[in-house]
Amino acid sequence: MSSRPEIDRRTFMKVGGGVLAAGLAPTLGAEANRPATGASPVVAEARALGGTPYAVKWYPFTGHPDSDTCWSLSVGPDGRIYAAACAESLPGGVVKPVRYNEQRDDLDYLFDLAEKVDDPGDSGRASQCKIHYSFAPSMHDGVLYMATHLSGPPIDLPVYSPWYSWHDTKRCFRGSALLAFDTSTDRVLWWDTLIPKEGCRCLLHDEGRGLLYAMSYPRDHFIIYDLRSRKRRDVGRISSINPQALFLDKRHRVWTSSDYGRLVRYTPETDRMEISSGLLAHDLNYQTGWHSVFYDVAPSPDGECVYASTWCPNPRLMRIWPNEGEWPRVEDLGPATQLRDTSFPIDMYRDHCGGLTFGGDGNLYYVASRWRDSKYNPTPESRKQNEGVVWRLDPQTLKREEVARLEHPTGMAHYVSRGAVDHNGDLFFGHVGNHPSGIFKVLMPADRKRRNAHLPIRMWG
Repeated sequence: MSSRPEIDRRTFMKVGGGVLAAGLAPTLGAEANRPATGASPVVAEARALGGTPYAVKWYPFTGHPDSDTCWSLSVGPDGRIYAAACAESLPGGVVKPVRYNEQRDDLDYLFDLAEKVDDPGDSGRASQCKIHYSFAPSMHDGVLYMATHLSGPPIDLPVYSPWYSWHDTKRCFRGSALLAFDTSTDRVLWWDTLIPKEGCRCLLHDEGRGLLYAMSYPRDHFIIYDLRSRKRRDVGRISSINPQALFLDKRHRVWTSSDYGRLVRYTPETDRMEISSGLLAHDLNYQTGWHSVFYDVAPSPDGECVYASTWCPNPRLMRIWPNEGEWPRVEDLGPATQLRDTSFPIDMYRDHCGGLTFGGDGNLYYVASRWRDSKYNPTPESRKQNEGVVWRLDPQTLKREEVARLEHPTGMAHYVSRGAVDHNGDLFFGHVGNHPSGIFKVLMPADRKRRNAHLPIRMWG
């Protein structure tokens, strides 16, 4: 059973002569850090009307009713919230970037991306259906870069397989479209094909060096795109399971993870990719590290560390210090979701943690799923089977507090893809699983806001 104590073997993991402390117990033990089940008094506040702190509001993509997912949500260089209204289950479906309009308290639909890149939904090819963790800001010129991903079938087919259609010139996905959008003028400045035949799983901008970094799908290759020369370079394959995030350290090194749950590092000065020998955090009772890839990564405001969640059953939270030592110190902050009976599998759609972002108060916020369980979470029938819980984590004490519960008018609200804070200091979360899809806004208390709360800005999707 998952309630038994974990065997702490993690201090024995060695990497490059140093310890990869992928489970060194923080101030609170990993099991002590597991979120409690049930409602908290603050949740009742979150469901109240008006300007109550932590009030939650749902914004469906009614301007794009075909949308079925929202895989990308980020704050732009202008401090406003951008999201991707994706339509990947509809043959010929396309993605439309949207922006939250604070004056109207509604969404603006910016453009049909497929039209902007001359690859319309009725082309007969796999469609430009989504932006997947691939908004990346540029602060010096107010540009928001975005890159598309694949999965949407051609307009006359029910499904699309990138492997089956790889050599089919009529059906194959044309490639991830990279687009530069000027947030000050609302103009598309230019576009290019970032990765031929493949989608972009996640995107990062190193503004200091004028480079974009991306992970391709399905081949899982590491791609570098030079914004000055508009040329791409394929560095090579990482693994079989795509990581869902890239992040940057102070030395301009790029980090991600492999399918075996190991850190992967690219160093520009040596033009080398290296893989750690130690494993990232996972449940040692029944997991090996396989599929413990990064799902979401949020930088701390001081840039010294990042906080990450994994994309695997029983996802973990971690704190990683990439600027320390030959290989970084990695702290296991414990499970992100609830206790469960490990003799029966819980699927990764129900068991999920995402939306990591720092608020204006310097605390980490994220959304973790919670589901009804007769033993570990016996919620009443009046509550929905699956819930999305907004948590606050204090970086100083590592204490977690439940501050809100996301509420969808008719469906579930437990699978959050990405989160961000806007220039006013309010939280926003992209959601997957309803039709049409949409985003949540969580109104923050005045004492937890600050002007330009989105700064320093996150440079990856």
